[in-house]
Amino acid sequence: MGHLVRFTSPRRAEIVDWEAPVPGPGEVRITTRYSGISAGTELTAYRGTNPYMSHRWDVESRLFVEGEPTHRYPLDGWGYEEVGEVTDIGEGVDAALLGRRVWGAWGHRTTAVRPADWAKARLMPDANDDVVGIFAKIGAIALNAVLDADLHVGETVAVFGAGVPGQIVAQLARLNGARVVVVDLVEQRRDLARRLGAHETLDPRQTDVATRLKELTDGRGADVAIEISGSYQALHDAVRSVAYSSRVVAAGFYQAGGTPIRLGEEFHHNRVAIVGSQISGVAPALQHRWDEIRMSQTVLELEAGGSLQLAPLISHTVAAREAVSAFEMLDAADSDVLQVVLDYRA
Repeated sequence: MGHLVRFTSPRRAEIVDWEAPVPGPGEVRITTRYSGISAGTELTAYRGTNPYMSHRWDVESRLFVEGEPTHRYPLDGWGYEEVGEVTDIGEGVDAALLGRRVWGAWGHRTTAVRPADWAKARLMPDANDDVVGIFAKIGAIALNAVLDADLHVGETVAVFGAGVPGQIVAQLARLNGARVVVVDLVEQRRDLARRLGAHETLDPRQTDVATRLKELTDGRGADVAIEISGSYQALHDAVRSVAYSSRVVAAGFYQAGGTPIRLGEEFHHNRVAIVGSQISGVAPALQHRWDEIRMSQTVLELEAGGSLQLAPLISHTVAAREAVSAFEMLDAADSDVLQVVLDYRA
Protein backbone atom coordinates (compact mmCIF):
# COMPACT_ATOMS: atom_id res chain seq x y z
CA MET A 1 0.00 0.00 0.00
CA GLY A 2 1.36 3.39 -0.99
CA HIS A 3 0.22 6.95 -0.32
CA LEU A 4 -0.30 10.19 -2.18
CA VAL A 5 -1.07 13.85 -1.51
CA ARG A 6 -4.71 14.89 -2.02
CA PHE A 7 -6.04 18.45 -2.16
CA THR A 8 -9.55 18.20 -0.72
CA SER A 9 -10.60 21.87 -0.81
CA PRO A 10 -8.85 25.27 -0.98
CA ARG A 11 -5.81 25.26 1.31
CA ARG A 12 -6.53 21.75 2.59
CA ALA A 13 -4.29 18.80 1.84
CA GLU A 14 -4.14 15.31 3.30
CA ILE A 15 -2.16 12.11 2.93
CA VAL A 16 -4.28 9.20 1.71
CA ASP A 17 -3.47 5.54 1.25
CA TRP A 18 -3.30 4.42 -2.34
CA GLU A 19 -3.02 1.05 -4.01
CA ALA A 20 0.15 1.02 -6.09
CA PRO A 21 -0.47 -0.29 -9.64
CA VAL A 22 1.34 -3.26 -11.12
CA PRO A 23 3.30 -2.67 -14.35
CA GLY A 24 1.81 -4.30 -17.41
CA PRO A 25 3.56 -5.34 -20.62
CA GLY A 26 5.99 -2.64 -21.76
CA GLU A 27 5.71 -0.75 -18.48
CA VAL A 28 7.91 -0.08 -15.45
CA ARG A 29 7.19 0.82 -11.85
CA ILE A 30 9.10 3.79 -10.49
CA THR A 31 9.47 4.10 -6.72
CA THR A 32 9.75 7.74 -5.72
CA ARG A 33 12.83 8.94 -3.88
CA TYR A 34 12.20 12.69 -3.85
CA SER A 35 9.43 15.02 -4.95
CA GLY A 36 9.73 18.79 -5.21
CA ILE A 37 6.82 21.15 -4.59
CA SER A 38 6.29 23.88 -7.17
CA ALA A 39 5.56 27.17 -5.44
CA GLY A 40 3.79 28.42 -8.57
CA THR A 41 1.47 26.04 -10.41
CA GLU A 42 0.93 23.67 -7.50
CA LEU A 43 0.00 26.42 -5.09
CA THR A 44 -2.64 27.68 -7.53
CA ALA A 45 -4.29 24.25 -7.27
CA TYR A 46 -3.79 24.12 -3.50
CA ARG A 47 -5.32 27.60 -3.11
CA GLY A 48 -8.07 27.05 -5.67
CA THR A 49 -7.04 29.89 -7.99
CA ASN A 50 -5.96 27.76 -10.96
CA PRO A 51 -8.06 28.65 -14.04
CA TYR A 52 -8.62 24.96 -14.77
CA MET A 53 -10.74 24.89 -11.60
CA SER A 54 -13.12 27.66 -12.68
CA HIS A 55 -13.21 27.15 -16.48
CA ARG A 56 -12.96 24.35 -18.98
CA TRP A 57 -9.87 24.22 -21.17
CA ASP A 58 -11.00 23.33 -24.69
CA VAL A 59 -8.10 21.43 -26.24
CA GLU A 60 -9.16 21.90 -29.85
CA SER A 61 -9.76 25.65 -29.73
CA ARG A 62 -7.10 26.26 -27.06
CA LEU A 63 -9.52 28.50 -25.19
CA PHE A 64 -10.82 28.60 -21.64
CA VAL A 65 -14.58 28.40 -21.99
CA GLU A 66 -17.60 28.37 -19.70
CA GLY A 67 -18.98 25.07 -18.53
CA GLU A 68 -17.87 22.23 -16.31
CA PRO A 69 -14.36 23.06 -15.05
CA THR A 70 -11.52 20.86 -16.22
CA HIS A 71 -10.58 20.05 -12.61
CA ARG A 72 -12.47 19.89 -9.33
CA TYR A 73 -11.55 18.94 -5.80
CA PRO A 74 -10.42 16.46 -4.69
CA LEU A 75 -7.18 16.60 -6.68
CA ASP A 76 -4.89 13.61 -6.30
CA GLY A 77 -1.15 13.51 -6.73
CA TRP A 78 -0.45 16.96 -8.19
CA GLY A 79 3.22 17.68 -8.75
CA TYR A 80 5.73 17.63 -11.58
CA GLU A 81 9.14 17.46 -9.89
CA GLU A 82 9.80 13.80 -9.13
CA VAL A 83 12.77 11.46 -9.19
CA GLY A 84 12.79 7.77 -8.41
CA GLU A 85 14.14 4.31 -9.16
CA VAL A 86 12.82 1.60 -11.48
CA THR A 87 11.91 -1.19 -9.05
CA ASP A 88 9.72 -3.47 -11.18
CA ILE A 89 9.21 -4.16 -14.87
CA GLY A 90 6.46 -5.62 -16.95
CA GLU A 91 6.64 -8.26 -19.64
CA GLY A 92 8.92 -7.43 -22.54
CA VAL A 93 10.92 -4.75 -20.75
CA ASP A 94 14.73 -4.81 -20.74
CA ALA A 95 15.86 -5.93 -17.28
CA ALA A 96 18.76 -3.45 -17.52
CA LEU A 97 16.26 -0.73 -16.54
CA LEU A 98 15.92 -2.18 -13.04
CA GLY A 99 17.67 0.06 -10.53
CA ARG A 100 18.04 2.97 -12.96
CA ARG A 101 17.11 6.44 -11.73
CA VAL A 102 14.37 8.31 -13.56
CA TRP A 103 13.15 11.92 -13.38
CA GLY A 104 9.72 13.04 -14.47
CA ALA A 105 6.25 14.20 -13.50
CA TRP A 106 4.08 11.69 -11.70
CA GLY A 107 2.90 13.70 -8.73
CA HIS A 108 3.40 13.39 -4.99
CA ARG A 109 2.92 9.64 -4.65
CA THR A 110 5.06 6.73 -3.53
CA THR A 111 5.13 4.94 -6.89
CA ALA A 112 4.09 5.38 -10.49
CA VAL A 113 3.75 3.12 -13.52
CA ARG A 114 4.95 4.49 -16.84
CA PRO A 115 5.82 3.08 -20.30
CA ALA A 116 9.38 1.80 -20.48
CA ASP A 117 10.17 4.10 -23.41
CA TRP A 118 8.97 7.09 -21.36
CA ALA A 119 11.38 6.11 -18.58
CA LYS A 120 14.29 5.52 -20.97
CA ALA A 121 13.98 9.11 -22.22
CA ARG A 122 14.24 10.41 -18.65
CA LEU A 123 17.18 8.51 -17.18
CA MET A 124 19.28 10.52 -14.73
CA PRO A 125 22.92 11.18 -15.68
CA ASP A 126 25.25 9.20 -13.43
CA ALA A 127 27.00 12.37 -12.25
CA ASN A 128 23.84 13.93 -10.75
CA ASP A 129 22.81 13.33 -7.14
CA ASP A 130 19.33 11.86 -6.75
CA VAL A 131 17.65 15.00 -5.47
CA VAL A 132 18.80 17.10 -8.42
CA GLY A 133 16.29 15.20 -10.55
CA ILE A 134 13.45 17.25 -9.08
CA PHE A 135 14.75 20.26 -11.04
CA ALA A 136 14.47 18.62 -14.47
CA LYS A 137 11.01 20.04 -15.28
CA ILE A 138 11.30 23.41 -13.54
CA GLY A 139 14.74 23.73 -15.11
CA ALA A 140 13.19 23.20 -18.54
CA ILE A 141 10.65 25.93 -17.76
CA ALA A 142 13.52 28.29 -16.90
CA LEU A 143 15.57 27.35 -19.96
CA ASN A 144 12.52 27.81 -22.18
CA ALA A 145 12.18 31.38 -20.89
CA VAL A 146 15.83 32.04 -21.70
CA LEU A 147 15.39 30.62 -25.20
CA ASP A 148 12.34 32.84 -25.68
CA ALA A 149 14.42 35.83 -24.53
CA ASP A 150 16.84 35.32 -27.44
CA LEU A 151 19.79 36.61 -25.40
CA HIS A 152 23.13 37.61 -26.87
CA VAL A 153 26.61 37.94 -25.41
CA GLY A 154 27.13 41.28 -23.71
CA GLU A 155 23.46 42.12 -23.27
CA THR A 156 21.83 43.14 -20.01
CA VAL A 157 18.92 41.02 -18.82
CA ALA A 158 16.65 41.92 -15.92
CA VAL A 159 15.16 38.88 -14.16
CA PHE A 160 12.04 39.68 -12.15
CA GLY A 161 11.54 37.06 -9.46
CA ALA A 162 14.21 35.13 -7.57
CA GLY A 163 12.20 32.07 -6.65
CA VAL A 164 13.40 28.69 -7.89
CA PRO A 165 12.76 29.27 -11.62
CA GLY A 166 14.11 32.83 -11.41
CA GLN A 167 17.33 31.63 -9.80
CA ILE A 168 17.77 29.10 -12.60
CA VAL A 169 16.93 31.70 -15.25
CA ALA A 170 19.53 34.08 -13.82
CA GLN A 171 22.26 31.42 -13.92
CA LEU A 172 21.37 30.33 -17.45
CA ALA A 173 21.33 33.94 -18.66
CA ARG A 174 24.80 34.45 -17.21
CA LEU A 175 25.99 31.28 -18.99
CA ASN A 176 24.69 32.89 -22.19
CA GLY A 177 27.08 35.78 -21.65
CA ALA A 178 24.54 38.27 -20.35
CA ARG A 179 24.92 40.81 -17.56
CA VAL A 180 22.25 39.73 -15.08
CA VAL A 181 20.26 42.01 -12.79
CA VAL A 182 17.84 40.20 -10.46
CA VAL A 183 14.83 41.97 -8.97
CA ASP A 184 13.04 40.55 -5.94
CA LEU A 185 11.33 41.73 -2.77
CA VAL A 186 13.01 39.12 -0.52
CA GLU A 187 16.48 39.92 0.77
CA GLN A 188 17.47 36.27 1.24
CA ARG A 189 16.64 35.52 -2.38
CA ARG A 190 18.60 38.50 -3.63
CA ASP A 191 21.58 37.38 -1.53
CA LEU A 192 21.39 33.88 -3.00
CA ALA A 193 21.17 35.27 -6.54
CA ARG A 194 24.39 37.23 -5.98
CA ARG A 195 26.13 34.15 -4.57
CA LEU A 196 25.07 32.21 -7.67
CA GLY A 197 26.52 34.80 -10.03
CA ALA A 198 24.05 37.65 -10.56
CA HIS A 199 25.91 40.89 -11.29
CA GLU A 200 23.47 43.06 -9.33
CA THR A 201 20.24 42.68 -7.39
CA LEU A 202 17.51 45.25 -6.77
CA ASP A 203 14.76 45.63 -4.18
CA PRO A 204 11.79 47.24 -6.00
CA ARG A 205 10.56 48.74 -2.73
CA GLN A 206 13.80 50.67 -2.31
CA THR A 207 14.76 51.43 -5.91
CA ASP A 208 13.00 52.56 -9.06
CA VAL A 209 14.06 49.53 -11.08
CA ALA A 210 13.58 51.14 -14.50
CA THR A 211 15.65 54.19 -13.54
CA ARG A 212 18.46 52.02 -12.15
CA LEU A 213 18.55 49.85 -15.26
CA LYS A 214 18.77 52.96 -17.41
CA GLU A 215 21.74 54.07 -15.30
CA LEU A 216 23.44 50.69 -15.75
CA THR A 217 23.03 50.73 -19.53
CA ASP A 218 24.01 54.24 -20.63
CA GLY A 219 20.38 55.28 -20.68
CA ARG A 220 19.09 52.45 -22.90
CA GLY A 221 17.39 50.13 -20.43
CA ALA A 222 17.69 46.34 -20.28
CA ASP A 223 18.06 44.55 -23.60
CA VAL A 224 15.50 42.03 -22.41
CA ALA A 225 13.52 41.35 -19.23
CA ILE A 226 12.25 37.99 -18.03
CA GLU A 227 9.35 38.13 -15.59
CA ILE A 228 8.99 34.78 -13.85
CA SER A 229 7.36 35.61 -10.51
CA GLY A 230 3.75 35.78 -11.71
CA SER A 231 3.33 39.30 -10.32
CA TYR A 232 1.46 41.79 -12.49
CA GLN A 233 3.31 44.64 -10.79
CA ALA A 234 6.60 42.98 -11.70
CA LEU A 235 5.41 42.56 -15.28
CA HIS A 236 4.61 46.27 -15.46
CA ASP A 237 8.03 47.12 -14.00
CA ALA A 238 9.64 44.80 -16.55
CA VAL A 239 7.91 46.69 -19.38
CA ARG A 240 9.19 49.98 -17.94
CA SER A 241 12.74 48.62 -17.64
CA VAL A 242 13.54 47.50 -21.18
CA ALA A 243 15.04 49.56 -23.97
CA TYR A 244 13.04 50.99 -26.85
CA SER A 245 11.56 48.27 -29.10
CA SER A 246 12.83 45.52 -26.82
CA ARG A 247 11.36 42.31 -25.42
CA VAL A 248 9.75 41.23 -22.17
CA VAL A 249 9.31 37.49 -21.62
CA ALA A 250 6.27 36.82 -19.45
CA ALA A 251 6.98 33.39 -17.95
CA GLY A 252 5.11 33.68 -14.64
CA PHE A 253 1.76 31.98 -13.99
CA TYR A 254 -0.40 35.05 -13.49
CA GLN A 255 -3.63 34.82 -11.49
CA ALA A 256 -6.83 36.91 -11.66
CA GLY A 257 -6.84 40.34 -13.37
CA GLY A 258 -3.81 42.40 -14.29
CA THR A 259 -4.78 45.77 -12.82
CA PRO A 260 -1.21 47.09 -12.22
CA ILE A 261 -0.42 46.89 -15.94
CA ARG A 262 -0.87 50.23 -17.73
CA LEU A 263 -0.55 49.51 -21.42
CA GLY A 264 -0.91 53.14 -22.44
CA GLU A 265 2.40 54.09 -20.85
CA GLU A 266 5.83 52.59 -21.61
CA PHE A 267 4.40 49.55 -23.40
CA HIS A 268 2.71 51.74 -26.01
CA HIS A 269 5.28 54.52 -26.31
CA ASN A 270 8.37 52.29 -26.38
CA ARG A 271 7.03 49.60 -28.75
CA VAL A 272 7.68 46.88 -26.18
CA ALA A 273 7.03 43.28 -27.22
CA ILE A 274 5.62 40.97 -24.54
CA VAL A 275 6.26 37.31 -25.35
CA GLY A 276 4.51 34.54 -23.45
CA SER A 277 6.70 31.61 -22.38
CA GLN A 278 5.08 28.34 -21.33
CA ILE A 279 6.45 24.82 -21.19
CA SER A 280 3.86 23.33 -23.57
CA GLY A 281 5.76 24.77 -26.52
CA VAL A 282 9.07 26.13 -27.80
CA ALA A 283 9.68 29.27 -29.85
CA PRO A 284 8.74 28.49 -33.48
CA ALA A 285 12.25 29.20 -34.75
CA LEU A 286 13.63 26.50 -32.42
CA GLN A 287 11.02 23.77 -32.66
CA HIS A 288 13.03 21.74 -35.16
CA ARG A 289 15.87 21.45 -32.64
CA TRP A 290 14.51 21.89 -29.13
CA ASP A 291 11.80 20.17 -27.11
CA GLU A 292 11.03 19.75 -23.43
CA ILE A 293 13.08 16.57 -23.04
CA ARG A 294 16.16 18.23 -24.49
CA MET A 295 15.71 21.24 -22.21
CA SER A 296 15.47 19.04 -19.11
CA GLN A 297 18.46 16.96 -20.18
CA THR A 298 20.46 20.12 -20.79
CA VAL A 299 19.73 21.46 -17.31
CA LEU A 300 20.81 18.20 -15.67
CA GLU A 301 23.95 18.01 -17.81
CA LEU A 302 24.89 21.59 -16.92
CA GLU A 303 24.47 20.74 -13.24
CA ALA A 304 26.51 17.57 -13.58
CA GLY A 305 29.30 19.57 -15.25
CA GLY A 306 29.33 22.20 -12.52
CA SER A 307 28.04 25.08 -14.66
CA LEU A 308 24.64 25.25 -12.98
CA GLN A 309 24.04 25.16 -9.22
CA LEU A 310 20.72 23.60 -8.23
CA ALA A 311 21.24 22.02 -4.79
CA PRO A 312 21.63 25.46 -3.09
CA LEU A 313 18.03 26.22 -4.10
CA ILE A 314 16.71 23.57 -1.69
CA SER A 315 15.73 25.31 1.53
CA HIS A 316 13.69 22.60 3.25
CA THR A 317 13.52 18.80 3.06
CA VAL A 318 10.66 17.08 4.92
CA ALA A 319 9.41 13.51 5.14
CA ALA A 320 6.79 12.75 2.50
CA ARG A 321 4.29 11.85 5.21
CA GLU A 322 4.61 15.46 6.44
CA ALA A 323 3.55 16.96 3.10
CA VAL A 324 0.56 18.74 4.63
CA SER A 325 2.81 20.91 6.77
CA ALA A 326 5.08 21.49 3.76
CA PHE A 327 2.22 22.99 1.75
CA GLU A 328 1.16 25.12 4.71
CA MET A 329 4.72 26.41 5.00
CA LEU A 330 4.89 27.32 1.30
CA ASP A 331 1.47 28.94 1.41
CA ALA A 332 2.60 31.17 4.27
CA ALA A 333 5.32 32.54 1.96
CA ASP A 334 7.96 32.83 4.68
CA SER A 335 11.06 34.59 3.44
CA ASP A 336 13.36 31.63 4.16
CA VAL A 337 11.34 29.14 2.09
CA LEU A 338 12.50 28.48 -1.46
CA GLN A 339 12.48 24.91 -2.77
CA VAL A 340 10.68 22.42 -0.52
CA VAL A 341 11.45 18.74 -1.13
CA LEU A 342 9.49 15.70 0.04
CA ASP A 343 11.70 12.73 1.00
CA TYR A 344 10.10 9.36 0.26
CA ARG A 345 13.02 7.17 1.28
CA ALA A 346 12.01 6.61 4.89
